[in-house]
Amino acid sequence: MNAVLTAIAAVKLVILLLGGAITYIAFRAYRHTNSPSLRVLGVGFGIITFGAFLSGIANQFFAVSLAVGVLANSVFVAAGLAVIMYSLYIQQ
Repeated sequence: MNAVLTAIAAVKLVILLLGGAITYIAFRAYRHTNSPSLRVLGVGFGIITFGAFLSGIANQFFAVSLAVGVLANSVFVAAGLAVIMYSLYIQQ
């Protein structure tokens, strides 16, 4: 089971790095273009990234069960995807 937990931690780290980079690039693009859809897109990716980070921390350091961590992560992913979908819908 230790190998699985290590793999989960490694994947969560990759998600944190990639999600943080995408969020940063989206916000940088927003500042450059002042496009509300890019701002909302960054928020959506930020929510997804934060959910992965939070569920990983909860599982590793606060003895939250893997099932509860997956549920929490899924809620953040669903919310983030809803925000991303909204960002694609926004009219300028």
